[in-house]
Amino acid sequence: MSNEIQKEDYILVDGFKHIKYTQELYSNEEIINRSKKYYNYINKRRSIRHFSDKEIPVEVIENIIKTASTAPSGANKQPWTFCIVKNKALKKKIRIAAEEEEKKSYEARMSDEWIEDLKHLGTDANKPFLETAPYLIVVFKRPFEYDKDGNKHQNYYVNESVGLACGFLISAIHNAGLATLTHTPSPMRFLEKILERPNNERAFLLLPVGFIAEKTYVPNIVRKPLKEVMKVY
Repeated sequence: MSNEIQKEDYILVDGFKHIKYTQELYSNEEIINRSKKYYNYINKRRSIRHFSDKEIPVEVIENIIKTASTAPSGANKQPWTFCIVKNKALKKKIRIAAEEEEKKSYEARMSDEWIEDLKHLGTDANKPFLETAPYLIVVFKRPFEYDKDGNKHQNYYVNESVGLACGFLISAIHNAGLATLTHTPSPMRFLEKILERPNNERAFLLLPVGFIAEKTYVPNIVRKPLKEVMKVY
């Protein structure tokens, strides 16, 4: 059992400080209204493949990365790195490498059923948005860390933790009035080489970020109904 020492605004648990936490309380009516308002807003989010090259203040990017970094993670290891790519030459390199992998996937790696399932989305191996969008955010997961002596230390629940951070990131991008696309060219090891990342990082997700193009169209898809995605016991 933990050894707790009680103070006014914090406690010590086995010698570690746990600070007092408070949360705003709302009426049931307000909770319902707030949850509905957020749903209606986030439900407008769509994956975008047509971007404007209009510039975005870097402070916006910094804020959405800080938001993503508030996600929960195994043992609070925060096993992620967010690489922001604005340099045009680097974006071009990434596009060329991504399209090379995508071409191989469409021609040989993907099953006929997979390709058929993608048809209604209008996707192909061409990824011009990787150059058009003013920023690319490349998310890397960190399976382990090195200490100052070069010893390895394991991170925990890495995929789950980084996946949660990416969810926060996508929500923050939409909240800022920007658009993105979850792009996962497979394999993605070329991102580690192009960006010269250390050997404890693995490419996890690539997101172009920007304003939508003047004329942007998206597939006419629908979400699954609640009864298919929620079960009450």
